[in-house]
Amino acid sequence: QVQLLESGGDSVQAGGSLTLSCAASGYSLKSDCIAWFRQVPGKEREEITMIYLAANRTDYAASVKGRFTISQDSSENIVYLQMNSLKPEDTAMYYCAADYRDWICRVRVVGDVYEYKRWGQGTQVTVSS
Repeated sequence: QVQLLESGGDSVQAGGSLTLSCAASGYSLKSDCIAWFRQVPGKEREEITMIYLAANRTDYAASVKGRFTISQDSSENIVYLQMNSLKPEDTAMYYCAADYRDWICRVRVVGDVYEYKRWGQGTQVTVSS
Protein backbone atom coordinates (compact mmCIF):
# COMPACT_ATOMS: atom_id res chain seq x y z
CA GLN A 1 0.00 0.00 0.00
CA VAL A 2 1.42 3.37 -1.05
CA GLN A 3 1.30 5.92 1.70
CA LEU A 4 3.02 8.88 3.29
CA LEU A 5 3.28 9.09 7.04
CA GLU A 6 4.20 12.24 8.91
CA SER A 7 5.63 12.22 12.41
CA GLY A 8 7.43 14.51 14.81
CA GLY A 9 4.69 16.97 15.63
CA ASP A 10 4.71 18.23 19.20
CA SER A 11 4.07 21.19 21.48
CA VAL A 12 7.03 23.53 21.94
CA GLN A 13 7.81 26.97 23.28
CA ALA A 14 8.40 29.88 20.93
CA GLY A 15 11.99 29.95 19.79
CA GLY A 16 12.26 26.20 19.94
CA SER A 17 12.89 23.64 17.22
CA LEU A 18 11.20 20.56 15.85
CA THR A 19 11.98 18.09 13.09
CA LEU A 20 9.11 16.56 11.16
CA SER A 21 9.50 13.40 9.11
CA CYS A 22 7.63 12.28 6.03
CA ALA A 23 8.18 8.58 5.43
CA ALA A 24 7.07 6.90 2.24
CA SER A 25 6.05 3.27 2.21
CA GLY A 26 5.05 1.07 -0.67
CA TYR A 27 7.13 2.96 -3.21
CA SER A 28 10.43 4.78 -3.62
CA LEU A 29 10.42 8.58 -3.53
CA LYS A 30 13.46 8.74 -5.86
CA SER A 31 12.48 11.34 -8.46
CA ASP A 32 9.40 12.69 -6.73
CA CYS A 33 8.93 16.16 -5.45
CA ILE A 34 7.79 16.44 -1.87
CA ALA A 35 6.11 19.44 -0.28
CA TRP A 36 5.18 20.39 3.23
CA PHE A 37 1.89 22.18 3.74
CA ARG A 38 0.29 23.49 6.87
CA GLN A 39 -3.27 24.37 7.74
CA VAL A 40 -5.00 26.10 10.60
CA PRO A 41 -8.74 25.47 11.05
CA GLY A 42 -10.72 28.08 9.17
CA LYS A 43 -7.77 29.14 7.03
CA GLU A 44 -6.48 28.09 3.63
CA ARG A 45 -3.83 25.43 3.39
CA GLU A 46 -0.38 26.96 2.91
CA GLU A 47 2.47 25.34 1.01
CA ILE A 48 5.62 26.23 2.89
CA THR A 49 8.40 24.30 1.18
CA MET A 50 9.15 21.73 -1.47
CA ILE A 51 12.06 19.62 -2.66
CA TYR A 52 12.67 18.02 -6.04
CA LEU A 53 14.52 14.94 -4.91
CA ALA A 54 16.37 14.05 -8.11
CA ALA A 55 18.08 17.44 -8.20
CA ASN A 56 17.94 18.21 -4.48
CA ARG A 57 16.36 21.52 -5.47
CA THR A 58 14.38 23.30 -2.80
CA ASP A 59 12.04 26.25 -2.53
CA TYR A 60 10.51 28.02 0.47
CA ALA A 61 7.64 30.33 1.23
CA ALA A 62 8.64 33.71 2.59
CA SER A 63 6.94 32.89 5.90
CA VAL A 64 9.47 30.14 6.70
CA LYS A 65 12.55 31.00 4.64
CA GLY A 66 15.65 31.10 6.79
CA ARG A 67 13.98 29.21 9.64
CA PHE A 68 12.86 25.92 8.07
CA THR A 69 14.93 23.47 6.07
CA ILE A 70 13.65 20.60 3.94
CA SER A 71 16.00 17.70 3.29
CA GLN A 72 15.98 14.07 2.20
CA ASP A 73 17.40 10.82 3.38
CA SER A 74 17.14 8.76 0.23
CA SER A 75 18.45 5.63 1.90
CA GLU A 76 15.58 5.73 4.37
CA ASN A 77 12.97 7.03 1.90
CA ILE A 78 12.24 9.94 4.23
CA VAL A 79 11.98 13.69 3.80
CA TYR A 80 12.57 15.90 6.82
CA LEU A 81 11.43 19.37 7.78
CA GLN A 82 13.74 21.01 10.28
CA MET A 83 11.94 23.90 11.93
CA ASN A 84 13.93 26.42 13.95
CA SER A 85 13.02 29.68 15.69
CA LEU A 86 9.43 28.56 15.91
CA LYS A 87 6.73 31.19 16.40
CA PRO A 88 3.16 30.88 17.71
CA GLU A 89 1.95 31.58 14.18
CA ASP A 90 3.65 28.35 13.05
CA THR A 91 0.99 26.44 14.99
CA ALA A 92 -0.86 24.25 12.49
CA MET A 93 -1.43 20.76 11.21
CA TYR A 94 1.50 19.92 8.95
CA TYR A 95 1.08 17.65 5.94
CA CYS A 96 3.54 16.23 3.46
CA ALA A 97 2.54 15.59 -0.10
CA ALA A 98 4.22 13.91 -3.05
CA ASP A 99 4.08 14.30 -6.79
CA TYR A 100 5.63 11.47 -8.80
CA ARG A 101 5.39 13.23 -12.18
CA ASP A 102 9.03 13.95 -12.85
CA TRP A 103 8.31 16.23 -15.82
CA ILE A 104 6.30 18.50 -13.51
CA CYS A 105 8.60 18.18 -10.53
CA ARG A 106 11.43 19.62 -12.62
CA VAL A 107 9.63 22.99 -12.76
CA ARG A 108 7.72 23.03 -9.51
CA VAL A 109 7.99 25.90 -7.06
CA VAL A 110 6.14 26.70 -3.87
CA GLY A 111 2.62 27.90 -4.58
CA ASP A 112 2.46 26.74 -8.18
CA VAL A 113 -0.72 25.53 -9.86
CA TYR A 114 0.02 21.81 -9.97
CA GLU A 115 -1.70 19.50 -7.54
CA TYR A 116 0.14 17.01 -5.41
CA LYS A 117 -0.89 13.41 -5.93
CA ARG A 118 -0.29 11.75 -2.57
CA TRP A 119 -0.94 13.10 0.88
CA GLY A 120 -0.18 12.08 4.41
CA GLN A 121 -2.57 12.33 7.35
CA GLY A 122 -0.80 15.20 9.07
CA THR A 123 1.03 15.88 12.32
CA GLN A 124 0.15 18.67 14.74
CA VAL A 125 2.63 21.37 15.69
CA THR A 126 1.73 23.73 18.52
CA VAL A 127 3.97 26.65 19.47
CA SER A 128 3.21 28.50 22.67
CA SER A 129 4.41 31.99 23.54
